[in-house]
Amino acid sequence: MSSPVRIGLFGLLGSGNLGNDGSFEAVLGYLRAEHPAAALSVMCGGPEIVASRYGLETTALNWYQGEYRTVTGPLSVAMKGFGKLVDVVRTAAWVRRQDVVIVPGMGVLESTLPLRPWGFPYMLLLLSAAGKVVGTKVALVSVGASVSTHRVTRSIIGRAARLAAFRSYRDEPSREAMRAMGVDVTNDRVYPDLAFALPAPSEPVLPRAVGVGVMAYYGGNDDRARADEIYESYVDKLTRFVAGLIADGRPVRLFIGDQADRQVVGEIMRELDSPLITAADTATLDDVLLAMSAVETVVATRYHNVLCALKLAKPTLSIGYAHKNDVLMTELGLGEFCQSAKEIDLDGLVRQFAELESRAAELTETLVKRGAEQVRLLDEQFAELSAAFLPMGVR
Repeated sequence: MSSPVRIGLFGLLGSGNLGNDGSFEAVLGYLRAEHPAAALSVMCGGPEIVASRYGLETTALNWYQGEYRTVTGPLSVAMKGFGKLVDVVRTAAWVRRQDVVIVPGMGVLESTLPLRPWGFPYMLLLLSAAGKVVGTKVALVSVGASVSTHRVTRSIIGRAARLAAFRSYRDEPSREAMRAMGVDVTNDRVYPDLAFALPAPSEPVLPRAVGVGVMAYYGGNDDRARADEIYESYVDKLTRFVAGLIADGRPVRLFIGDQADRQVVGEIMRELDSPLITAADTATLDDVLLAMSAVETVVATRYHNVLCALKLAKPTLSIGYAHKNDVLMTELGLGEFCQSAKEIDLDGLVRQFAELESRAAELTETLVKRGAEQVRLLDEQFAELSAAFLPMGVR
């Protein structure tokens, strides 16, 4: 009797980012449905959370648990440096135990938000290099990518991608970004974001309710000098927009996309102090989908908050922090309803929202059709993965 296929999943999972975990849950659903006999294990940032939530064997992504905290002294520097060496051995040992490792979506090849090259990009390089050395296939599935302006980060991300056995991207600009960084993308495909494969719940809709997805937004890598200024401006304008909704008697439900966003929810609720504002209690992307299904329209910043709204066929306005938001909105037919989180035009936002509502029926119909196509394409990708890497246990 042959042993079950061993499948590893790798990423910043269980670390507080609901979008990352949602992509993981989509792949987990596919594996449990199509490869129920597979032995699954996860190397991730929040091993305790992933183990308890999904009942899986987990390994910590980093030996040094303070890897993603700011350096506070010589001991911290020494521990981080030593941890980098230990992680080479740990990662290789874990990869060797797998037949294939899947990196489920996420912006693993992006640098649109503040990013240190020796953090996650380094771990991704260790994964791909270890896979090449020990003969374990590494698949980057529906991942996001961008061209980094930082030379070391760009080099590490490019090398990690080149060493992977399979690459697919969640949009065409991600594919082009990797081409610009010297990766041969001839055989790489573009598929939708994995979160489109999650089931869509349906709750009774509260009339005139608006969902507002917030973000603890401080700009990108090149904005560190004015990060606080960017954050304060973003929160101020979003608060004023929500105040206008409340003045019109509209119920507002606030959403997060990462645990760090709770601070923005708190600031808005303290400033406005209205019974019309509620904060959705969400720990997973499924929770977001369920809570968001009860509103009529959505205004959101986090990529996966926007995606959830589009998946639910909600007329949506994106206040995006990266080009990927605009690309997603355009792909689903709402490209004209976009703004930049860094420079919100409040008057323009109010006008866009009014138009969004006036065209709600038309936009909903478009979203239903295009959303169904996203699901079909993901089914196609899952079938491709099974045929290429997981021939054992395919139903």
